[in-house]
Amino acid sequence: MSTYIYENSNSKSFFNMACISFALSVIAMIVALSYVQIEIGMIAFIGVSYVFSVSSCFTLAKVVRDRHEAEKFLSKVEKSKTEKFLSEQPI
Repeated sequence: MSTYIYENSNSKSFFNMACISFALSVIAMIVALSYVQIEIGMIAFIGVSYVFSVSSCFTLAKVVRDRHEAEKFLSKVEKSKTEKFLSEQPI
């Protein structure tokens, strides 16, 4: 029985830095939109565009991660199939 060990190359401090920078960027955008001197409709448009951009970034990152994990899994399956095939062949 094989166990799958999740290989995480990110440190705790890198994770914390990513969370803090994300929070600061959201806060900075809210502050910037509150001080800008344009119509409320334009502020709403910029705000919605920002939220859409952030959600698109999260989706893209998830898709890239999922593809990478799938490729690693398929590579392991192919490797085990090859090893099984080679072990069953007479010498």
